[in-house]
Amino acid sequence: MNPSVNLSELNARVLTACAELSRLTEVPGETTRPYLCPSTRDVHAFLFAWAARLDLSVRVDAVGNLRARREGPTPDAPTLYVGSHIDTVPNAGAFDGMLGVLLAYALAEAVQGQALPFALELLAFSEEEGVRYGVPFIGSRALTGTADAMLDLRDAQGQTVAEAIHAFGLNPDHVPDARVQGESVGFLEFHIEQGPVLQAAGAAVGVVSAIAGQNRVLLDFVGRASHAGTTPMLHRRDALAAAAHFVVAAEDRARHTPGLVATVGVMQARPGAINIVPGDVHCTLDIRHERDAARLDALPALLDDAHRFAAERGVTLTVTPKMEEPATPMDAGFRALLHRAAEAEGLAHPELVSGAGHDAMVMATVMPAAMLFIRSPNALSHHPDEMVNADDVEAALRVGVRFVEELAQEVRA
Repeated sequence: MNPSVNLSELNARVLTACAELSRLTEVPGETTRPYLCPSTRDVHAFLFAWAARLDLSVRVDAVGNLRARREGPTPDAPTLYVGSHIDTVPNAGAFDGMLGVLLAYALAEAVQGQALPFALELLAFSEEEGVRYGVPFIGSRALTGTADAMLDLRDAQGQTVAEAIHAFGLNPDHVPDARVQGESVGFLEFHIEQGPVLQAAGAAVGVVSAIAGQNRVLLDFVGRASHAGTTPMLHRRDALAAAAHFVVAAEDRARHTPGLVATVGVMQARPGAINIVPGDVHCTLDIRHERDAARLDALPALLDDAHRFAAERGVTLTVTPKMEEPATPMDAGFRALLHRAAEAEGLAHPELVSGAGHDAMVMATVMPAAMLFIRSPNALSHHPDEMVNADDVEAALRVGVRFVEELAQEVRA
């Protein structure tokens, strides 16, 4: 570690920056920063300034990822990537994604001047949440060479990903150039846990063993809108009644399947008047499990339920798959190194599965990847009351520094 760096002071700067950047938003009074929105430029400006202080080269690739780089000892040295995402869900907290980006910069500062056998690239992914286009990981998919298929997706205003890229001043034709080049050491992501496991265990940090696989599906129930007072119950084709039965059935199946989570996060009924039987309903389904077999058994069963509830009411159902991500184990070698680093820092270091998707699951398709979780004291995320403990964040930074130093010894060997 750079002996001139005080990790406690560096940690305080990280937390101050989280608070400052949470005010860079598209909606005053809350943190809402979708993909390539104007406030993205302000986040970039902050990170550009920090990178300049560290003498890092900086570029923004064609999907809007900001990439700050410290070159290795030779032109062909492999690269260790560290980072997370800067986009948010609507009305988010200050730490999801952003804390991981800032810890990457703090880590780079902590090892500044220290000889490393690899290059270090800090990644501020432009998109991970999937809010604007319904499908996540535009940022990390660009590095793995799989973002091209997303360029024709449209947001709620009808603008494609390619058009959004162009409007931001970037060139969608250059998306292939964002792909990782040369040899990679691997990818490390710091992230708040977003759940209760570490808090219950009394642990500041935890090592992620795997990231749960997930499916996202759109369901459109179409019945017939009719007068609420004059249409007898037996003559109704109530799309909302069918959809509501599906919501309860999905919850019930997940409650009785260990490890499965199922969420209907969006439900829109039309025409949407108090005195009209709903004629059509659009809703979503998100299911996740750490074992692909369990998830892939549950999905068709859930959709069979939905079709049955629709048929019972004379309602048609259209199912549109939006995303499928397999369960992703984290690299065994990197996990072991994180455990050793935490042990050396005198920290408990339980392993846990991530129920949330992360950029690490995408990066793991092309290189070793690992995640270090940081305790969420109130087990709350995707919410303005998201919290961290300052001591926990510093613990994560200390583990990260030791991880890089020990990884450097392994690469030299």
